Amino acid sequence: MSNPKKTARNNSTAIYIALAFIAGFLAGTAFAVFKSDPMVTNQQASSQQSNMSEQQSRAIANLEGEVTNNPERFQAWTQLGNLYYDTGQYDKAVKAYETSLDLHAGNANIWTDLGVMYRRTNRSEKAIEAFDKAISMDPTHEVSRLNKGIVLMYDLNDPDGAIESWENLLQINPNATTGNGDSIREFVDQVKKDLNK
Repeated sequence: MSNPKKTARNNSTAIYIALAFIAGFLAGTAFAVFKSDPMVTNQQASSQQSNMSEQQSRAIANLEGEVTNNPERFQAWTQLGNLYYDTGQYDKAVKAYETSLDLHAGNANIWTDLGVMYRRTNRSEKAIEAFDKAISMDPTHEVSRLNKGIVLMYDLNDPDGAIESWENLLQINPNATTGNGDSIREFVDQVKKDLNK
């Protein structure tokens, strides 16, 4: 006969380990996928803007002048989007990336960055569309598949779709890891296990 206290302690330990693994996974994807914390609040975004380096501020001002004088330069719009992205100016990043993509088809990386910015501005469905566009442009693009799974799982409550996206990523790269080195295979296996409980 099993000891109820020992069983409860083992269950608590298993839950803690699963939560720690998921937290580690999300922390890793924050670096590899989002460039910063995936759940930035408006207050944190304002803090990021106020902590913008003088160099970033000058670069933004220069690029804003460039796109005003030469609005057809899609490369400048992309660079401006990247700087807005890095400084937590998500709405401005969306506009810059959208303008760049209106002028030029772009590439999977730009579509993925736009998708991340859509997520940051609470437009999860638009994020999925952007990730799908990235995948259609580059079927081996790993980051877009990882991001798509995250949005499906945590924003749209679609664990089956998330698992499918991550499984597709693992078909491309069976050894895929997060930014902190955690195995995506192990994470997906744990998610499946948790869903089947």
